Amino acid sequence: MCLIVFAWDKHPKYKLIVAANRDEFYERPTLQAATWPDHPEIFGGRDQKAMGTWMAISKNGKFGALTNYRDLSNIREDVRSRGEIIPDYLLGDKSPKGFLESLHEYSQDYNGFNFLACDFHNMLHYSNQERKLNTVPAGIHGLSNSLLDTPWPKVSALKKSVQQAIQKDFSHEDLLELLSNENTFDESILPRTGVPIELEIALSAACIRTEQYGTCSSSVLTVDRLGEVTFTEKTYALGGREESLITQTMSITL
Repeated sequence: MCLIVFAWDKHPKYKLIVAANRDEFYERPTLQAATWPDHPEIFGGRDQKAMGTWMAISKNGKFGALTNYRDLSNIREDVRSRGEIIPDYLLGDKSPKGFLESLHEYSQDYNGFNFLACDFHNMLHYSNQERKLNTVPAGIHGLSNSLLDTPWPKVSALKKSVQQAIQKDFSHEDLLELLSNENTFDESILPRTGVPIELEIALSAACIRTEQYGTCSSSVLTVDRLGEVTFTEKTYALGGREESLITQTMSITL
């Protein structure tokens, strides 16, 4: 996952609203969001190469989401898959704080990441670049490939759009439309993350489109204050994938 905007404990009906895009190389094999056959308490997409995930929810009332931290000078090949972090959290019995305290001890075994851990009582953020636990306050927050609420143009723009959308009646389709925005930003206001400026501009879009890499899917998740969950995922027809739109509802324990 490379762009997440979420409203935490901010909406009168929903405890959590998430709008997120997953950016990846098109050739990487991926399963669309579904109940995991080997762990039926988990619902989410799945990376078929390492069998982890970028965003998922569990029926016992946990949510996890992950983004990579973009630092091309520190990419290592002999590291653990970041996608294992979410199922480790969802399948365990630790609170967000307890899990992140444990994760801190071995967080350098991974390339750079951000992780959101939620049990619908608390939402916490941790990055192995910043190396500290952050309690996420109620409000609208954004996360891309830097730290939480770093004001990259696409993060700030999507936060503003989501805030406006959820102030009135909204649908999952409304938020999917916001996630499909392919507009880029001028190089003068972009961060410099170590990639060529032409690529920096391409990566500044909410919905990225390059020849081999881009936004493969968009997801919208809402969890109301009674524990009713609606999860919608749109998969784009890229790199041999078939376009699909799935919506799943379930109840979780809050």
